[in-house]
This record gives sequence, structure tokens and C-alpha cells, in this order.
Amino acid sequence: MTAQAVCLTLVVPHALRGDVFDYLSEQADLVAGFTASDAAGHGARIRLRTAAERVKGYADEVVVRVVLQENDCERLLDRIRSTFAGTKLVYWVMPVTSFGVID
Repeated sequence: MTAQAVCLTLVVPHALRGDVFDYLSEQADLVAGFTASDAAGHGARIRLRTAAERVKGYADEVVVRVVLQENDCERLLDRIRSTFAGTKLVYWVMPVTSFGVID
């Protein structure tokens, strides 16, 4: 049986950006690296935290993607749940069929 690679996607409020980046960087046993991009959160469940967000009508967020093995993903999610309890981080996990570096 081969290990399944997955992509963990986290949607992070902009205010927690630095905390999540620092935290993921500290998880070197599970996270080799990650990619992040700015995003605009829309929808009934989105919390508009600042006056600027309420005026714009969307939340400033960051989408973070980490590719790792499925069992490592579960371990990382357990750690994130503990460390960021109550922050309402949104996440999903999807299989990765191919992953590599083009030299």
C-alpha cells in the first residue's frame, strides 16, 4: 500500500495570518513548506471583523495550502484544532494525484 498525498487547505482570517504562518513553520516534522494567497471571503457565514470589511462586504482572508501525507495531515489537523480552537478556521482536504518539483 502506498501513502496517499493530500492537500490541506486552510482559510485564515487576515488577522491570524502571521500566527498561522509561524505555527506551520514550527511544525517541521509534518510541514515541509506551504503556499499562501490572499482571498476575499463571501457568504452568510463569513464574519466581517473590521469596519473596512463591513464597508467592502467581504472578509480579508488568506488561503494556505500544504501538501503532505494523509496520516501527517490528520496529525497536523489535530494540532491546529488544539492551538487555534475557537478561531473558526475553515479547512478541507483533497487527494493529490501528483506532486513534484520541475528542475
